[in-house]
Amino acid sequence: MNNSNFLEMLKVAVAQITPVWLDKAGTLKKVKEQIQQAGKAEADLVVFGEGVVPGYPHWIGYTDGAAWDSKVQKEIHAHYAKNAVQIENGDLNEICHLAQIYEISVYLGIIERPADRGGHSLYCSLVYIDQTGEIKSVHRKLQPTYEERLTWSPGDGNGLQVHQLGEFTVGGLNCWENWMPLPRAALYGQGENLHVAVWPGSYRNTHDITRFIAKESRSYVISCSALMTKEDFPKDIPHYDLIMENVPDVLTDGGSCISDPRGEWIVEPVQNEEKLITAEIDINRVLEERQNFDPSGHYSRPDVTKLTVNRERQSVVHLKDE
Repeated sequence: MNNSNFLEMLKVAVAQITPVWLDKAGTLKKVKEQIQQAGKAEADLVVFGEGVVPGYPHWIGYTDGAAWDSKVQKEIHAHYAKNAVQIENGDLNEICHLAQIYEISVYLGIIERPADRGGHSLYCSLVYIDQTGEIKSVHRKLQPTYEERLTWSPGDGNGLQVHQLGEFTVGGLNCWENWMPLPRAALYGQGENLHVAVWPGSYRNTHDITRFIAKESRSYVISCSALMTKEDFPKDIPHYDLIMENVPDVLTDGGSCISDPRGEWIVEPVQNEEKLITAEIDINRVLEERQNFDPSGHYSRPDVTKLTVNRERQSVVHLKDE
C-alpha cells in the first residue's frame, strides 16, 4: 500500500455486513475481521454502514416505540445503551490499532454514548480514523429521522469535517443527512471530492441519492449499508418475542454502491449479500468533471449566497478549574 500524500489512485472498500444486533463486542469482532480483509486487499479506505455498531433501532417501529413511560421501551433502550460505543473508555482502540497496522483509513458508523454529553444519551455517529490509527472526527447525526428520535439525540456541527487521503479529500454524512443541502454544501466548501454516505440500508435509499450527489458535487460517492433480516435478531435480547410478532422477513437489504463523478455506476447497488466490495478511483476523473461545474468554486457566487457552519462541540457544561 502506498500511503503517500500525493496518491492519485485510491483503492476503496465497502463492508456490507449484518451486525450482531445490539451486541457491541460481537459486532466489533466482525468489523475487525472486515478491516483485516480490506487491509490484506491493500485498500486505502474501508467504510461501514450507519450505526452498525451495535445496530439500528429496528424495534421502535414494531413495538409501539412512542408509548409513554413504557417499561418495554425502557428495558430495550437500556440494553441498547449498554451496548453503545464509549470512545473515551477505549471501545475503538483495537479498531484504531488495526487501522495503523494496515495503514488503512476507516469510516465507521456507531451508536455513541459520549461522556461530553453526560454519558447516558445516545448519538448516531460517524467516526473517521486515519491511516495512523488516530480518530480525526466524530460526526453526530444532526437530526435523527422520525422514530429514531425516540432513542437517538440530535448532534452538532463539530463533525462536519473533511480529511486528506492521498490527493482525495473525504467527508461523510449519516443516512438522511445526505438529503440535506446545507450539510452537503458544508463538505463541498471544504474541498470534498470523495463523499461517504452511510445507511442502515436499503436499495430504496441508495439507488437515487448516490448518483445525485455525485452529479451535484462532481465527486466520487460511496454508499455503504448494512443488512438485517428477521432471522438475524438474537434470541437473548429483551422482549425478543414481542419484536418478532411484527417485523418483516427483510428489514434492510443492503444496497451498497459506488458512483463516479459523472453519476455513473462503478459498483451498482449490491443487495442481500454480506460482502466486502472494492474498487479503484482516480482523482483525475474529479478534475475532469470540475471543468464545467464546481459547486464551491467557479460555479458558486459567494457574494450572493454563503453558508455559515457552527462546528463547536455542544455541551451543557463548560468547566473552568483555573
